[in-house]
Amino acid sequence: MKKILLFTAIMLLQISCSSSKNAMNNSVGETKAKLIKTWGTPVRTLADNQDGQILVYADQVFMNEDNPDGSRIAGQNYWTYNYIYVNKEGKVTSTRQEKQNYPPQALDSQKMEGMKLLTSK
Repeated sequence: MKKILLFTAIMLLQISCSSSKNAMNNSVGETKAKLIKTWGTPVRTLADNQDGQILVYADQVFMNEDNPDGSRIAGQNYWTYNYIYVNKEGKVTSTRQEKQNYPPQALDSQKMEGMKLLTSK
């Protein structure tokens, strides 16, 4: 019985962790309008070097730290980014997900172009 409960807990954890990635992958081929209707307005929109756009969705994640006195303060943080590449016809061509330490305001499309991150895969 314990093995069944442990197996069920592990499976639920895997499903919950993969849901956002699956949602992103399911967006490929959809229109930009439908994507924005589903995901909401992106925090940034960047131009790519192929007359398309990169819609940037970001969430800030805080790691709580327990202090000896019992108070909880915000500790280290990072940003999870979802980059959604839209071609000039308005269709989603690909997606990419990453974690970074900088906020969305620090994203620079010229720097990303130099790193070859703007072209869809």
